[in-house]
Amino acid sequence: MPKTPESAAAGPAGLTVEQLARLLACRFEGDGGTVVSGVAGLENARKGDLVFLASPKFRKLLEGSPAAAAIIPSEEPFRGIPVILSETPHLTFIRAVEFFFQPYRPEPGIHPTAVVSPSARIGQRVAVGALTVIGDEVEIGDGTVIFPLASIYPRVKIGEGCVIHSHVSVREDVRIGTRVILHSGAVIGSDGFGYLKLEDGTHKKIPQRGTVVIEDDVEIGANSAIDRAALGETVIRRGTKIDNLVQVAHNVEIGENTILAGQVGIAGSSRIGKNVVLAGQVGVADHVSVGDNVIAIAQTGIARDVPAGSVVAGTPELDVRDWRKASVLLPQLYDLVKDLKKIKARVEELERLVRKD
Repeated sequence: MPKTPESAAAGPAGLTVEQLARLLACRFEGDGGTVVSGVAGLENARKGDLVFLASPKFRKLLEGSPAAAAIIPSEEPFRGIPVILSETPHLTFIRAVEFFFQPYRPEPGIHPTAVVSPSARIGQRVAVGALTVIGDEVEIGDGTVIFPLASIYPRVKIGEGCVIHSHVSVREDVRIGTRVILHSGAVIGSDGFGYLKLEDGTHKKIPQRGTVVIEDDVEIGANSAIDRAALGETVIRRGTKIDNLVQVAHNVEIGENTILAGQVGIAGSSRIGKNVVLAGQVGVADHVSVGDNVIAIAQTGIARDVPAGSVVAGTPELDVRDWRKASVLLPQLYDLVKDLKKIKARVEELERLVRKD
């Protein structure tokens, strides 16, 4: 397979502020001929870089920055260097970054060491890396990139424009939509963790005959596992983003545009709504329903259904306002118990005195 040099991952040598503003559909002020050659954060910007101001509280950093230009809120009065004015500076900056940096992608083609089944159907402009295995009756859409050492089992269907990084395993019959990104070490379609305990104490494996369906524009982080259903489908709906080291068990359904942060674990047959945010190390018990737009604070343990729109924390989960009250009280519990014991002893003493009278 032809190699793409690392320099190809970089964007253009430079754009003027005027050119960049036009590409971003934004107004600019100052010297439109100033050349921007890179992007950086406010703390580490160098000459020629483009930065952005997300909040007025960081203005001091901007005032002392050697950056060539800045993306700032439309209402911000700062004019020390050429500026691009935006209603959404952070989003505009992300779009600007895409003009200067493109992640490395190999040229299309099948590496001579890859093993591709004759019955596999490979689309146009597909790249298949070294030592990758493509099984029988696999379908791979146009423009998809599969890096070295990936393993695609039989009858998998992968849509257009996907990126599958090294050491990813996609098990048999899994269906993947378009523009899906699977990071290194992800395992899609491994057996669900299902066993029946027998009278002699041993465990009988329950066959996992279902599959996994991953819809469009999903991203799954490194070393995450999405288990196949025992029967039916485990489903990750479109636009969902899954961090590293996340476990999604069999027959789970994750709604659209949901965020699962690192080390989240979701047990079997649970339903997570759309636009949900589960922060790091959140655990969800089996057969639980989490409604739309729920936010679970880091390390929350969800053991029962959570209504839509809730913000929860703690284990077992509480409304975040109740959890904060409880958290404030926790360090005082020891002293409160001591005081309660003293009060109890005093009450008992008074009762004895009353009985004597």
